[in-house]
Amino acid sequence: MTGRMKKIKVMIVISNLEYGGAQRQVVELANNIDKERFNLSICVLSPYIPMRQELIDGENGFFVVEKKAKFDLTVATRLAKILKQQAIDIVHGYLFDAEIAVRLAGKLAGTRIILGSERNCYHRYGGHQLLAYKITRNWVDWIVANSRAGAAFNRSLLGYDDERYRVVHNGVNMDKFKPVENKVEAKQKHGIGDEPVIGMFASFKKQKRHDTFFLAANEVLKKIPNIKLLLVGDVLFQAKEGSDEYKNSIMELVDRLGLRDNCLFLGNQDNVEEFYNLCDLTVLPSEYEGTPNVILESMSCGVPVIASDVADNSLVIEDGKSGHLFTLNAHAELAEKWIELLENEPVRSQMAKDARARIFEEFSTQKLAEKTEAMYQEFYSLKN
Repeated sequence: MTGRMKKIKVMIVISNLEYGGAQRQVVELANNIDKERFNLSICVLSPYIPMRQELIDGENGFFVVEKKAKFDLTVATRLAKILKQQAIDIVHGYLFDAEIAVRLAGKLAGTRIILGSERNCYHRYGGHQLLAYKITRNWVDWIVANSRAGAAFNRSLLGYDDERYRVVHNGVNMDKFKPVENKVEAKQKHGIGDEPVIGMFASFKKQKRHDTFFLAANEVLKKIPNIKLLLVGDVLFQAKEGSDEYKNSIMELVDRLGLRDNCLFLGNQDNVEEFYNLCDLTVLPSEYEGTPNVILESMSCGVPVIASDVADNSLVIEDGKSGHLFTLNAHAELAEKWIELLENEPVRSQMAKDARARIFEEFSTQKLAEKTEAMYQEFYSLKN
């Protein structure tokens, strides 16, 4: 490589590549990072990798180091071997299992730069998780959060100094997530008429607060009785976090409210962008988030979002311009904003344009890659 700058070798280690927000961001970063300056590889701790199919050049620099038990310490030694073989400069862990593995493996391998992540702004960690963080607290150089709220949460939990944090918000592929030319035809393709469609795109996890969505829908139906409720997402892999029980409780609520006939439960979808474009608006009532991909994806498709005012949602959604915010758990307030948008097509149409413009301005995958590249370069320069 005479006359050329040495490529910085980065390995992202993530717990799995199932359908999820952190997983989506890893894929988008890998597909958009400057390959003239960075050699980025991915390592996964689970053989369940449905999102691998979306990786460009997915056969290059992809490793699976399967975690075979809850406390499988061989993950760290096996990962350390790969870090050494690949001469990795920066190893970056995503999600708890992967982050602890990265700290241990990076230490064993002598990797120069070890990065952690924070993808939420609230989480109840178990005792063994907090212990793992405590034991390895000095084996990580910086924490990369996808929201300011997440950085503040992590700081309060683990006590690192402010200078140990960097914030890089999520990004969305605007070429993939874009408006359709004819929404009526898109709806007809899926057997939907001219009734309003409201979407919720979320896995069945308690933090997503599907109950708030359905309680608000019940109020909206009293005034607009022909709405369709479109839900994309399903239980987590292996029913983690009690996801199956949570889904069952939500289905009981749906039936108790008599909403079943208004609902389209579509499960997980590979071509999720197609389903955003069936919606007139989407709702995300979560208790906590980092920077939710579903907000970015919906806005990029020109579909306004009504979201709970948590984490960095207010930095993404310009309230009243590119979407609406509502008070957490306040389903009556959510219903009012829902009705307001459905009954005012001109406002909704302008909001759709402003939503996509907002994503282009600050939250595209190009912006994600640029900000991450600058951060990696900063860390590399500081350590060399």
